[in-house]
Amino acid sequence: MDKLKKVLSGQDTEDRGGLSEVVEASSLSWGTRIKGFVACFAIGILCSLLGTLLLWVPRKGLILFIVFYTFGNIASLGSTIFLMGPMKQLKRMFELTRLIATTVMLLCLVLTLCSAFWWHNKGLALIFCILQSLAMTWYSLSFIPFARDAVKKCFTVCLA
Repeated sequence: MDKLKKVLSGQDTEDRGGLSEVVEASSLSWGTRIKGFVACFAIGILCSLLGTLLLWVPRKGLILFIVFYTFGNIASLGSTIFLMGPMKQLKRMFELTRLIATTVMLLCLVLTLCSAFWWHNKGLALIFCILQSLAMTWYSLSFIPFARDAVKKCFTVCLA
């Protein structure tokens, strides 16, 4: 667990200088970070699910869907900021191992909004929601060592 703390907070590769001690003194404790992550992620999942369910409400369903689903996904994605900090999160999002998942996730977020606002196509919006969820899952798995390999192997065994 300590190694995970060091990796996520970036302490495993940098020297302890005067500036890092000041930053550490003013940052959140590890327990507070975990609580913030869990709360933000749970709110994000709840809003995303609620938004998807509200998609089928007559008239105002599409607007409610856009608001709840978009907020939910941004909250879920932003929950990792509690673990790493905003700048490190942005840098790690666009690393080579996560670049495709991040791009697909953000593209599907935009396409979901486009299909709801401009194209008024609920089915297409739902397809983009599913693709976005899959991309976010793949993105999240990239932070767990060997998780992507395990998922690939599982699908290979199931499909063979």
